[in-house]
Amino acid sequence: MHYKKYTVALVLLFLSCAKNPFTGKSTMALVDNSQIFPSAFQQYGTFLKDNKVIAGTADAKKVEVVGMKIKAAAEKWLNANGYTDYLKDYKWEYHLVENKEVNAWCMPGGKIVVYSGILPITQDEAGLATVLGHEVSHALANHGQQRMSAGILQQAGAAGVAVATGGKSEETQQIAMLAYAGASQYGGMLPFSRSHESEADMIGLKLMAIAGYNPDKAINFWQRMASQSGGNKPPEFLSTHPSDETRIAALRRLVPEAKAEAAKFGVKF
Repeated sequence: MHYKKYTVALVLLFLSCAKNPFTGKSTMALVDNSQIFPSAFQQYGTFLKDNKVIAGTADAKKVEVVGMKIKAAAEKWLNANGYTDYLKDYKWEYHLVENKEVNAWCMPGGKIVVYSGILPITQDEAGLATVLGHEVSHALANHGQQRMSAGILQQAGAAGVAVATGGKSEETQQIAMLAYAGASQYGGMLPFSRSHESEADMIGLKLMAIAGYNPDKAINFWQRMASQSGGNKPPEFLSTHPSDETRIAALRRLVPEAKAEAAKFGVKF
């Protein structure tokens, strides 16, 4: 009986995959964006109410202007590649929030926050375009949807382990569950997250180039980020993000491709 349930789950997984235009990959979509977006929009609104949004300043205006240029670049790319309706449910917003943390983030559907603490490192529009291109790309690649889907599968796997060891001793059950938790986290979820970061870097680099920002500047930004952290980061295999060295090396390889993509839209460096 349990095998039948797992077979049904695998069939549903196979049928719940969507091909993303930016990566060309089939990705997990166990939860539809029609469910995810409204919830994300509500959470975003609550966050803005509970935090100090900076408005009317030169920095706030810059966040909005650069963000809209990145959005326009995404639209150009999608329209040129036959995906004219891809962004129909996205509702883009860019807000600068007072917070000393060096961070920015994007919720599904295009809701983006930049913390004021990252502005000394972005320094200029190109640095900000690097950050916003990366964050916008998380939304465009549906990484939130994929993380939710992966979480569902991880929970299903835990349930499978519980079923498989149900007749064993309590100690055996605990050992099996701990082994599964470690394997799924370090062999599955963390590499999955790092791959999303690398995808967002790749897509974001192309978008900032199409928007008119030299992608070489992305390397400069991440070098400043690496210097700011002072090397005080966990090993890559324990992290949700690639190491600074891995990320910068990948960006160096991707810059020519980003420039070539921008050239298709008449942007040359």
